[in-house]
Amino acid sequence: MAKRILVVEDERPIMELIRFNLAREGYSVETAADGAQALAALNSIQPDLVVLDLMLPEVDGLEVCKVIRQRFGYSVYVIMLTARGEELDRILGIEVGADDYMTKPFSPRELLVRIKAAFRRSAPSPGKSLIGNDELKINKDSYTCEYRGVDLDLTPKQFALLVHLVENAGKVCTREELLSAVWGFDYYGDSRTVDVHISQLRQRLAEVAGEGIPIQTLRGVGYRYRRER
Repeated sequence: MAKRILVVEDERPIMELIRFNLAREGYSVETAADGAQALAALNSIQPDLVVLDLMLPEVDGLEVCKVIRQRFGYSVYVIMLTARGEELDRILGIEVGADDYMTKPFSPRELLVRIKAAFRRSAPSPGKSLIGNDELKINKDSYTCEYRGVDLDLTPKQFALLVHLVENAGKVCTREELLSAVWGFDYYGDSRTVDVHISQLRQRLAEVAGEGIPIQTLRGVGYRYRRER
């Protein structure tokens, strides 16, 4: 069955360009021209992925993203589009639950690459599916994570970051390495994206463990998951 994608964009030429390119790749594409239409379409379409413009009439993209997370959790992948290049907009999008972002103008080919990468990473991967240690248990097939006996509700990006860090426990992972491993080798984002997601991941672990978070920051270098003692 073709993956279902909802494109929410109020600039019709951009909407049609995205729709055309995604439909040509075999995806089932629906569109909405404003936030209100997007909210109305969510339940009927039940998309696998949403391409969501930040600046929308009626209801803005941040509010739509919040509703997506409330209704579907993190089972729906969200790529947010913004005409602004300011860091604050990107951070706000991530904080309300966006998995990725792109700044206009963008290449339709790059958007397509990111969508394919998102679906590829959501598919079960061959190899060892259970990783972790006594305090952390990760099942890559079921996308579940338990830390000190408590289930963690992680976003797909937080989950992927944690998996990469744990699989490389004791090794320093640079921001560039994490961008490549989690967002894709051709991702054009900046290291601040990694920092924001790591900060959110550490916060979720801290809610369970308090002090002694196993993700260590090496200032100016990157991050490391400490080995179990």
